[in-house]
Amino acid sequence: MRYYLTLAIELWAYMSLWYAVAVWRKRNDVADVAWGLGFVLLAWTSLSLCGMAGVRGILVSTLVSVWGLRLAWHIGRRHRGRSEDYRYAAWRQEWGRWFQLRSYLQVFLLQGVFLLVTATPVLIINRSADGKLGALSGIGVAIWMIGFFVEALSDAQLTRFVRNPLNRGRIMQGGLWRYSRHPNYFGEIVQWWGIWIVSLGAAGGWIGVVGPLTITYLILRVSGIPMLERKMDGRPDFEDYKRRTSALIPLLPKN
Repeated sequence: MRYYLTLAIELWAYMSLWYAVAVWRKRNDVADVAWGLGFVLLAWTSLSLCGMAGVRGILVSTLVSVWGLRLAWHIGRRHRGRSEDYRYAAWRQEWGRWFQLRSYLQVFLLQGVFLLVTATPVLIINRSADGKLGALSGIGVAIWMIGFFVEALSDAQLTRFVRNPLNRGRIMQGGLWRYSRHPNYFGEIVQWWGIWIVSLGAAGGWIGVVGPLTITYLILRVSGIPMLERKMDGRPDFEDYKRRTSALIPLLPKN
């Protein structure tokens, strides 16, 4: 219990620090950068609390770090030179005089809670006394690698598309985006299911299923796909793209 309490307190301090950065920068979308880096912090802190024991823990913490650092770098680069993300800017207007309090509670602390729950399989792995690799570790890592490749490639394709002035006002429908409207989200979800499979080799690893279930629910029902698509609903080109293309799992387009 002390193990998880220590990590929760650290995460509270971490998200509070990012809230201070948001107030200073006058942009709450720094929370998106904090998301990936928070997993890196939790992974290595949890491992150090347990004496850095076990190859499995070091492997998984490294995988999480590769994902978290790449994601933070990608989002940070995307935000550079732009105004605050439209979602956060809308809340700034909507929340009025309660903006600062609701930002701290609903953006930063709530994200910290989701971060901690999503990271559950990592925390279980790092606490496990038996840190040896097995068949489940191999399967989980292979699945993680597929997810990482899909997320990184789809992000790169979208970045290249957006940077082309000729594509202004158009919807990305090439590359992996021809088969899924959100291949980057698909890749992220797949990675966390891969991490959970690795955790099945540790005592109580099955409990870690709350991690991939949480990130899957958030992306499908809360802050991922619904918020992004709400902005484009009603556009004829998007409605056509939506009709032909799978929302998440890459599939051949419908005729």
